[in-house]
Amino acid sequence: MNIADRAKAILLNPRPTWGLIEAEPATPAGLYKGYLMWLAAIPAVCGFIGMSLIGVGGFGFTVRLSPLAGLGNAVLSYVLSLVGIYVLSLIANALAPRFGGVQSPIQALKLTVYASTAALVGGVFSLLPMLSMLGLLAALYSIYLIYTGLPVLMKNPPEKSAVYTLVLIVASIVLGVVFGALLALFRPHHPMMGGGVSITTPQGKVAIDSAALAAAGKKMEEATRQMEQAQKSGNPASAAAAAGQAAAVAMGALGGAQGSVDVQALKAALPDQLAGLPRTALEVQNNQAMGVSMGQAQAEYGRGDKHLRAEIIDMGGLSGLAQMAGLVQGEKESDGRIEKTWQAGGRTLHEDYRKDGSEADAKTILKNGLVVSVEGRGVPIDGVRGAMGQLDLAALEGLQRQKP
Repeated sequence: MNIADRAKAILLNPRPTWGLIEAEPATPAGLYKGYLMWLAAIPAVCGFIGMSLIGVGGFGFTVRLSPLAGLGNAVLSYVLSLVGIYVLSLIANALAPRFGGVQSPIQALKLTVYASTAALVGGVFSLLPMLSMLGLLAALYSIYLIYTGLPVLMKNPPEKSAVYTLVLIVASIVLGVVFGALLALFRPHHPMMGGGVSITTPQGKVAIDSAALAAAGKKMEEATRQMEQAQKSGNPASAAAAAGQAAAVAMGALGGAQGSVDVQALKAALPDQLAGLPRTALEVQNNQAMGVSMGQAQAEYGRGDKHLRAEIIDMGGLSGLAQMAGLVQGEKESDGRIEKTWQAGGRTLHEDYRKDGSEADAKTILKNGLVVSVEGRGVPIDGVRGAMGQLDLAALEGLQRQKP
C-alpha cells in the first residue's frame, strides 16, 4: 500500500486499518523511510512557505521570517518531529504492562508513526499562518487514532485505552514543550546544501551528513532488535537498559553522545550575593531519562521589591543543538519593551526588558552549549547586565563534558 492510500485509510477507517497494520511485518527503518519521513516533511515545508514566503500580518502589514531563518527552522523542526515520534513510541512501549498490554517496540513504533498521520497532514494549514489553528484540530484527531490503535497494537484491554491515551497525551505535551523551547532557542542559520546540512555557528560550522542520519537509522533498528531480545529474556534490568540504549541512539542524531557537565560545577558558579542582593534560594537538578541527560542550577536573590533569578542550564544529551547558533538575530521595540538578540565573541546574547525598569531578562548561550540567564523584577536592565557580568562565564565555558 502506497503512502497516500495508507494515510487515507488510517484517517477515514482507522479501526480496520489498525488490524492490517498490526499484522504487517515492519522495521523502524522501513517505517521511517517508507512513510514517516515523507509525511513529516509536510508541516516543515508548508511552515517554511507560510512564514518565509507568504508571511503573516494584517492591516496592511506582513511579517516574514528571512528565508535562511525559515529554512533553518524547517530543518530543525523536521528532525525533532522524527525523533519525538520515536521517543513517544518508547514511552508507549514502556507503559504497556501498566495498562495490561504487551510490550513490543515495533508495534509501539507503528502506533506512534501512523497515529501521527492526522497531525502531520494537518501541517498543510501552515501554508497560511492565519489558518494554523486548524492544524491543532487535526492534531486532536491523532489522539483518537492513538485511542483506537492501542488495544490492537499494544494488546491492552479496551477499557484501559482512555487512561493509557491520556498518559501518552501528557508525554506528548512534555515533548512538545521541550522541542518547542529548542526550536525557539536553537535555530540553524544556513540551509541544506547537497547531501547534508551545513550550519554556520559562532564557533564554526556544524555538519549534519545524510549518511550519518542513515547510519543512525540502522542503529535504531539494531537497538529495537536488542530491546525485543531483552524482553524475551524476561530480565527487567536488561529490558530497561536496552530501552535506554534505544532512546540514546535516537537522541544521538542530535548530539546526544556529547555527555553532560558536572551539575555541582553549575551550582558553584552561583554566588551567595548577586548585584548586592542576598541569595534566598538555591536549587540543583540533574536528570537523565530516555537517553537525555540535563543539568540545571538555579538561585533566587532578593531584598524588598528587587528580585533576581539566575539560572544555568546544560542540555546535556541535546547539547549538540546549542551549536546551531541560538536565537535569530534582530531587534524590536513595542509598548515600552525592547527585545534584541546579537552575537559577540562566539556567544549568542539576548535581552528583553521594559523601559520603566520593572522587568529585565538577559540570556547568554555559551560556546559549549550552556545557557545562562538572569531575570530581574524591580531591577532595570543595567542591573541585570551587571549581575550577568558577576557570573564567571569564561569558567563555565571552559567546563568539560563528562563522557556518557
